[in-house]
Amino acid sequence: MLEDCKTALERWGGVHRLIDRWLDQRRELLVSFVELQEACDVELEAVTKAQVDTFSELLMDYISAGHFEIYPQLREEATAFNDDEALMIAERLLERLDMSTELVLSFDADYASPVKCQHNLGLLPAWLDRLAKGLTERFALEDQLIGRLHAAHSPPPGAQASLRATS
Repeated sequence: MLEDCKTALERWGGVHRLIDRWLDQRRELLVSFVELQEACDVELEAVTKAQVDTFSELLMDYISAGHFEIYPQLREEATAFNDDEALMIAERLLERLDMSTELVLSFDADYASPVKCQHNLGLLPAWLDRLAKGLTERFALEDQLIGRLHAAHSPPPGAQASLRATS
């Protein structure tokens, strides 16, 4: 996707836009999470499979975007800047992210079908509590990853305008 960019600004600015879209997905995921949590608090038995599916789809899309788009681009950026220390840090952070990925996959499996969803509905509040903890840690790790692998290589805000003018 970003491989064909001609200048550093295009290349890493593209990564920045990719990250911005991903963080927008995170916000959308959090809104859906809160809505599902509130629905559980109001009347658990009234929570529908469609509500669970909406949240689960956003969750899976967010996790997938991280693993298949964002993390590879951040690694590529660190590689391009010969930032071996950042790559080592990234590997440690990514190992820790795998734990919350497993949690998300388990949740998705537990609510995948209407029968499973109905059977596990009583467990949904506990699942949401576990996901809240896992996602909180995940978001913090991802923010560290972005900060170390992307923000460290980004030009200062004023430099971007001057880079554009010279490109």
